Amino acid sequence: MPTIVVEVMPKAELLDPAGKAVAGALHRLGHDRISDVRIGKRFELHVDGEVDAELLAAVEKVATDMLANTVIEDVVAVEVRGETAGASA
Repeated sequence: MPTIVVEVMPKAELLDPAGKAVAGALHRLGHDRISDVRIGKRFELHVDGEVDAELLAAVEKVATDMLANTVIEDVVAVEVRGETAGASA
């Protein structure tokens, strides 16, 4: 069964308070080489049948319309994983 993975991240120009908190905690734990952390979301959509261009386009639309709050987030990746007979990612 193919899986389409959608990754959503906060827009680069916006502050990521959760990421800043994690980065601060990492520094307090001695991980000084980690300079920044940004926290996003990952969606895995399991689909029936072959992933074709039409399905991929539909998922990209769903990603921007429903999965991401496009005021503050960007869809940064939509890729196919798993059984993808005839599909391109």
